[in-house]
Amino acid sequence: MSYQLELRHFNYFLAVAEELHYRKAAEKLCISQPGLSRQIKQMEEILGTSLFVRDKKKVSLTAAGSYLKTEVEFIVNHLAITQKQLKLIAEGSVGELRIGFLGSAMQTVIPELLVSLHHHFPEIKTSLEELSNTAQVNALLKDTLDLGFVRLARVPDELAIKTILYDSFSLVLPASHPITPNNFRSVGQLANEDFILFSQEYSPLYFDTIMSICEDAGFTPKISHKSVHAQTIFRLVENNLGISIVPSSLQYGYKLGVKFIELKEIAQKAELSVIWKKENRNPTIAQTLKLILTSAEK
Repeated sequence: MSYQLELRHFNYFLAVAEELHYRKAAEKLCISQPGLSRQIKQMEEILGTSLFVRDKKKVSLTAAGSYLKTEVEFIVNHLAITQKQLKLIAEGSVGELRIGFLGSAMQTVIPELLVSLHHHFPEIKTSLEELSNTAQVNALLKDTLDLGFVRLARVPDELAIKTILYDSFSLVLPASHPITPNNFRSVGQLANEDFILFSQEYSPLYFDTIMSICEDAGFTPKISHKSVHAQTIFRLVENNLGISIVPSSLQYGYKLGVKFIELKEIAQKAELSVIWKKENRNPTIAQTLKLILTSAEK
């Protein structure tokens, strides 16, 4: 008897690939475990390759299975997106634009973009998700995001990148710190302080830039704490657990016991870039990019 691959095969495969446990996958799918095993075996026969390695203790993916998991995740996600876009189009919208962003982009860039989109293209629906640089890149590659706002120097070849904002850096000090705008001369005055920074994993470009700012001042900073949230960093500074250096735009919107001193004389700038997948076929991207890039040129 000959068989053909059907969508159910992919759904069954993906459940087992995610759970790596036949019973749990069967429960998730609301089918019997023997029935699920038969479907996977049938799929392997059609494809002519083993997808899983099974023994009494565990289930693992073969090299072919690992590759197929990535492709099936893309296909299933694309089908879900297509279904959602069709519903929006039927309701009179041109579709949804899924935007990822770093917290600092919410200070000005994201609000301005949403207002501009609402004014020029009210039929475009938007969804927002705050994510790290790496998470945004991965989401774009998997087509679970359409645009990202990141602080990165480079991205994979499948993505495009364009810097849209150059920001200065500012020191963040406890309100009672003896250094003030009047007696501040250089970052070197703070060489013996503990520093609280965004983690290198969260934003490698930011981390490397802060290192270069300190190295230009003649020292390597002692890092006492790391975080992925500006408010956490400011709270730690407020409680005299260290000082920080952040993009200047992050100082707005927080009412905490800290003070900011802009580093006007240094060469380093905090760059914010928009990234997108070159082959993304979402029709809302071209219109949105035009707004973003036009605004960045002003």
